[in-house]
Amino acid sequence: MRVKVLGSAAGGGFPQWNCGCSNCRRLRLGTLRATPRSQAQVAVTCDDQHWFLLGASPDLRYQIEGFQDLHPRGEGRHSPIAGVVLTGGDMDHTLGLLLLREWHRLHVYSTATVQRVLLHTNTIFRLLERMPDQLRWMTPLPGSPFELTAPDGAASGITARLLALPGGMPAYAPPQADNGPGDAVSALILTAPSGKRLAYLPGLPDLSPALLAELQGCHTILVDGTFWSDDELVRMEGFGKMARDIGHLPVSGEGGSLSLLGNLPGVRRIYVHVNNTNPMLDEDSPEHALIREHGWELAFDGMELSL
Repeated sequence: MRVKVLGSAAGGGFPQWNCGCSNCRRLRLGTLRATPRSQAQVAVTCDDQHWFLLGASPDLRYQIEGFQDLHPRGEGRHSPIAGVVLTGGDMDHTLGLLLLREWHRLHVYSTATVQRVLLHTNTIFRLLERMPDQLRWMTPLPGSPFELTAPDGAASGITARLLALPGGMPAYAPPQADNGPGDAVSALILTAPSGKRLAYLPGLPDLSPALLAELQGCHTILVDGTFWSDDELVRMEGFGKMARDIGHLPVSGEGGSLSLLGNLPGVRRIYVHVNNTNPMLDEDSPEHALIREHGWELAFDGMELSL
């Protein structure tokens, strides 16, 4: 299974368009040893013919154009993108669906809660119903395995599972929408034909013993690296919420992902969905050195993995 990281930053990208924090300012000035990043997006395939997107980034059009394997083949309308797997309903991970509205059939996999929030409380997503069967929505039960398939029936060879996490509803959802079965946020586990497993968790609200056991059985994990510390936004901006309050386990500190996931023998560990304020983006920083010392990597746009 080929895994392509098309985007590796949190919402807004890096640098963020309206941010003058130290990281963004120095990156623009060319005085920061760091790499610009677009908003989180991953694509996977086993045959190089049918690609499946993990999430749908607001930067998706730009990311497709920057990766030749996702370009149309032959004349007329075509795309090797066969489907999308959603781990949540936040705009950062779903807005790209609207960029795929140009008369192209897709399979979309999500929990029933995410489907309901997108299609019934956010009417703009009805743009994806411009022709019959334009979007075939699959709603597997959390924990149940399902195979990714293309609209033409082609099997991908990739088996997936969505595991419910304790995250809340998207900010745009009306209050009455928050009465579902509690599967608004999910971890995604993909199993390649080789038997190797990939975990994708761009949002990690908490780490349960059951989820930890799942990650221990993976070959590679792409884990929420949004914030370095729980109070990062409050300290940087003087207001806002704590990282945990908006569904992101911080990297550092007691109970942070760096310590909780420190003992995963044989598992390749990569931080993704990194916010522009996170000091570990600075490759000369002690924070960057610390994650490297603990065996972690930092995802970057264009990174490719093989399982």
